[in-house]
Amino acid sequence: MDSLDLQVLTRARDWRAEGRAVWLVTVIETWGSAPRQPGALLALCDDGQVVGSVSGGCVEDDLIDRVRKGERVASPSTILYGVTNEEAARFGLPCGGNLRLLQEPLTDASWINEVLTRTGKHELVARRLDIASGTVKVEPAQRTTRFTYDGQTLVAPYGPRWRMLVIGAGQLSRVLAPIAVALDFEVTCCDPREEYHLGWDVPGTILSTGMPDDVAIEMQLDAQCAVVAVTHDPKLDDLVLLEALKSPAFYVGALGSSRNDAKRRERLAMFDLPPEAIARLRGPIGLNLGSRTPAEIAVAIVAELVAVRNGVTQTQRDAQRPRGAAAETAAQPVAGSAHAAH
Repeated sequence: MDSLDLQVLTRARDWRAEGRAVWLVTVIETWGSAPRQPGALLALCDDGQVVGSVSGGCVEDDLIDRVRKGERVASPSTILYGVTNEEAARFGLPCGGNLRLLQEPLTDASWINEVLTRTGKHELVARRLDIASGTVKVEPAQRTTRFTYDGQTLVAPYGPRWRMLVIGAGQLSRVLAPIAVALDFEVTCCDPREEYHLGWDVPGTILSTGMPDDVAIEMQLDAQCAVVAVTHDPKLDDLVLLEALKSPAFYVGALGSSRNDAKRRERLAMFDLPPEAIARLRGPIGLNLGSRTPAEIAVAIVAELVAVRNGVTQTQRDAQRPRGAAAETAAQPVAGSAHAAH
């Protein structure tokens, strides 16, 4: 679920509670280089206030203008933008992009309360909208549930489809976790060391004090899971990596220098982990951003993680080092390894 959707739904519910007329606008189909993908959501109030996004801005301006001029749909209906190149340019749709939107009046916001309550408990749910009647049902969903629209029914999943298991509750994790939450991950931080987990206070995350490998097994890691080990303690990191590398988790990484990464791979091989499994390990973790501070290291880790999630091949780590004044900085270990070169 896009974290922006929570803001959209919350604001839409609040507007309705104030007695305002509200419409939800959803991207249901795109062609070309449309800025937002199907499922992107926007809420529009009768006074022209808007939250969310379905384009780069010009389409939103047109929707606001339509409402202010009295064009207020009373039942779910579609609207198409960017049919011609001229119209695409007018509405800020690059390369002739087109998008079809579904507009629906929010007559009953009770389903929003149910969605917010259940997703707040880390449940995954789907909104099923019957186009003909405009009625909405909230039903359980799976992590594989995707946004669909067939002209008669709209199904939109809400909740944490992506999960991240972070090993270690230190300073780096306290910066990394909120970024991951903003990127729509359900974050579980695992650290059995009392001196670390007692101060964990990151909103919207789950704290586990169990052993990392046990937690990984309990989570039943799947292809929408990321595992990030940052404790520097082989007794903790290696255990969870053994489980994670045998799982379908799409991202498995560990913090440390190149030297420590090589030693870690040697230790993992001693547990009869096949070479192809060990090859899945990302380390030193993160893109080479010349990171030094915990915040910079967290950004480097998340940047790599998002690239992997989006199927983007990263070759920056293998790029030639820059020359001149920047050479000394660039020659340092990548991402988190500068933080943990010992």
